[in-house]
Order: sequence, then C-alpha cells, then structure tokens
Amino acid sequence: MLKRILLALLGLLLLLVAAVAVNTLRQGSRQLEVAPALAVAVDEKAAAEHLAGAVRLQTIASREDPDANGAEFRKLHDYLRERYPRVHATLKREVVGGYSLLYTWPGSDPKAKPVLLMAHQDVVPVSPGTEAQWEAPPFSGEIKGGFVWGRGAWDDKGNLIAQMEAVEMLLAAGHQPRQTIYLAFGQDEEISGQRGAVQIARLLQERGVRLDFVLDEGLLITDGIMPGLSKPAALIGIAEKGFLSMVMKVGGTPGHSSMPPPKGTSAIGMMSAALRRLDDEQLPAGLRGVAREMFETIAPEMGGFQRVALSNLWLFGPLVQAQLEKGASTNAMLRTTTALTVTKAGNAENVIPGQAEATVNFRLLPGDTIASVTGHVRGKAGERFELFALPGASEASPVSPTDAPSYQTLARTVRSLFPGVVVAPGLMIAATDSRHFTALSDHIYRFSPVRAKPADLARFHGLNERIATANLAELVRFYHQLLRNLNAAAATSSTVP
Repeated sequence: MLKRILLALLGLLLLLVAAVAVNTLRQGSRQLEVAPALAVAVDEKAAAEHLAGAVRLQTIASREDPDANGAEFRKLHDYLRERYPRVHATLKREVVGGYSLLYTWPGSDPKAKPVLLMAHQDVVPVSPGTEAQWEAPPFSGEIKGGFVWGRGAWDDKGNLIAQMEAVEMLLAAGHQPRQTIYLAFGQDEEISGQRGAVQIARLLQERGVRLDFVLDEGLLITDGIMPGLSKPAALIGIAEKGFLSMVMKVGGTPGHSSMPPPKGTSAIGMMSAALRRLDDEQLPAGLRGVAREMFETIAPEMGGFQRVALSNLWLFGPLVQAQLEKGASTNAMLRTTTALTVTKAGNAENVIPGQAEATVNFRLLPGDTIASVTGHVRGKAGERFELFALPGASEASPVSPTDAPSYQTLARTVRSLFPGVVVAPGLMIAATDSRHFTALSDHIYRFSPVRAKPADLARFHGLNERIATANLAELVRFYHQLLRNLNAAAATSSTVP
C-alpha cells in the first residue's frame, strides 16, 4: 500500500513538473519583431549644450507663491525661442497659467485625433547643505565625462529639450504631421501641476480636443535592475498610482507628566497604537493588474528559475509575491503603499499634550480608491479620530490598453531604435502631470528612453543628477522617429483592405 502511494505521489510530481515545463516553453516571446531604424544624425554636442543652458536656469516652483522664480521661467522661455527658431516660427505658442507653455503643430488631416507630448519646466530644489557633495555644481549645467550634470538634466528638461530638438529637425526636413501635435510644458509638476497641466488640460477640453494618446515622462530603460533578465527593459507606464495624504487627529486629556492617564488613553498613546496598526496591517498585495501583465510579458525573456516561476504564476504566485514584497520598488507595484510621514504632539518634556496629529501618505494601486483607503484608515484608527485629506489627492489613473495602436507604435519605435531591449507595460508608482489629462484620452503612457542602472536611481531627486550626452541624442532620435512613425502608421493602415 505504501509503495503504491509513493508511486502515485511520484507520478503526480512528474506530471506537475511536465506541466510546468510545457507551460514555460509555450510562453513565447511577446516582443514585436521590428527592423532597426536608420539612425538619424543628431548633433550630440549641440543638444548637450542646449540642455546645459536650460539646466542653468533655476526654475523651481513654489507652493506658496505662483510667481516665485518667475524671472527664471521667463528666461527659459526666451532661451527656447532663441535656440529653436523654426519651432517658434511654425508652431503656435501659448503661455498658460502664468508660465506653462503649449505649442500647437497643425496636422494635415483635421479629422485625425491629435497627439500630446509632455515634459515639465520645473525642477525640485537641491537640499540645503548638500551642494558640496555634487560632482558638478547642481545648477552649473556642466558637461564633463560624457554627461550633462545638474538638477533637471534627467527630470525633466532632458525630455523637454529632446522634444524641441526633434521638432526643429523635422521642420528643417519639411516634415508635415498628419495629426496635430501638441507640446505641453508645465510649470509646477513637482508640486501637483495645478497651475500648469491642469490649466492646459482645461483649455484643450474647452476647445473640444480629444487626444489619440498622451506621452509624458515616466518609466525608463533599465539595465541590471530586474533579476533574471540579462537584457535592458523598456517599461512603458500604462497607469500611475493615486495619491492621498491623510491627516489623523486625536484628542486626550492634557496634564502634568507626573500624573499620566491610564495606559492607552493619552493622545500620543492612541496615535501611536493607530499608526502601528496602519503600518502592521497594510492594504493587501497581489500579483494582479498591471504588475501581472508586466511580469507575464517579461517572463519569456528571462532565464533560469525566474522564467519558470513567472511563466507559472498559477503555481509559484505566492512565492513570487513574497519575494517581491521584500523590495521597496517591487512591493510598491503590488499594493497601495502606506508611509508614515509626519507626526506632531507636545512641546514640553513635562506636559502631556491634549492632542496628537499625524500624516500618512498612501499611493493608491489601480482598483483602490480614496474612499476605500479612507475606510481602511477609519477601521484601524477608530471613531475617536478626526480624519481629513490634504489638498492634491488624486485617484489612481485608468489603465491604458496595451493592444491599442498607440501603444504598439510606441513599442515599435523603442524596438527599432534600441535593438534587443525588452518592451513591457509597467506601473508608474509616482505622480506625473499626465494624470490631469484622463478626460481627454483613454491612451496615456508614461515613458522616456533614459537609460538607468541600479546606481543611477538614487540620482532621481537626489545628488549628482545627470544624463549621458549619447543618451540625450537617443532621446532626440526617439521623439523624431515616433513623430515620423505616426505618419507611417497612418499610411500603412490606409492600405489595409
């Protein structure tokens, strides 16, 4: 009897192994086969110098004062006008919301839906006292070692300059877009986009504009960041997480520290317990939605056990999820994250405060809502707490489809210019200006072909921000090829019976 049981178990194990092997092998590559594009000549030195000049302008937006650093924004506008004369002679230029720019390049087909390319002019400040830690002064725009150095070189003046360079080149070649092309450069993306992107979106909506697709900054071409994938990965953001900062207040009985109230009844005690519950009992994670589509797209390109596990999530899903939850960036793809960011209580060592306050920041996964997260906080905090959301809260964006022609055009453009790069959909875990355009298009993508290795990620909003001059030239080629491909895609579709 025991022998028969063991044989049966062995048979089941062999069947399971065979099923896993077959399922792994039948998961073929989802990568588009695209012929390499002819590399258009880009003046790498001039593009780098143009970006360096833009970096030197300290276009830092202020929450309190809309006109703070206004002179720097106006200098940037004048600088763009001087460096890109064809753009300013051909495209309609409008200043929106004080310092944001909207350019319109009319297309030849008035019935074709327009396309919007986005970037932003503003940059984050440099943390006081860290200037000496930069390899080049943060607003010097220094070009050395094959890089443009400085705040904004990557986020996001690199994209802005690359778009302008590409359009200037296309105009010089006599290119006429079939679809109207909009270029939108916001002034306050780093502090919510209310004065810039929101106003541009409202203006276009008032004009009855419906966009074919929107392309904004976002995910990158990463190399060496994803275990098991030897090739660089170009992740195109098809959604972005929502944003909610929830303030919690609770009152207690104030008094002298020599006579503390019963355990768990002080304001600080109740707040500490509530924050501990929120931190320990976070919203559930899951391999679903955008994250699942991303891993299923990448799986056939991987090697070893990673390919086996990601090709058989029906079996290895819990194991894969457990591993992903251990990493900060991968955990953020799986759940609405909880971050305890601000606490306030008390102002004297011998006085028990009568109130405690805390702020908890949530980044909402598509599928969760501000209402559902508020309910989660209420459940963990209890009825004694006062809760309210800080201004700037936004729902998670809709998920843009990957089977849409616009996504396919982006993927083809990337594959043609970066041979061997794996293209996959991804989730943008931070916020971009593109979230303000969801009423104008069902196809919003967040991607720029900035190359990044693990060591580069700390440069984002950190020290020693930079972009390689060769990579900047690749950005120019990307936008140049994308705009040409829009016309080519239309010509191809028109010949299909």
